[in-house]
Amino acid sequence: MTGPTLIDARGLRCPWPVLRLARALRDGASVELLSDDPAAAGEVAAFAAGRGLKIIASESAAGSMRFVVGG
Repeated sequence: MTGPTLIDARGLRCPWPVLRLARALRDGASVELLSDDPAAAGEVAAFAAGRGLKIIASESAAGSMRFVVGG
């Protein structure tokens, strides 16, 4: 069994992290997204809610955020 697909979107501004998340979710059941854009938290939450997905994990440290999103 493999873990979530990793998307490193640090350095990218919204909407790019969420667009990368959406693309990766087409191919996998869960995605781990790294972002340092402060807007990403709200964008990821809205994206997940709008598509019936769950934010499995979320954490923030030193200006970087990590989300694990899946169905």
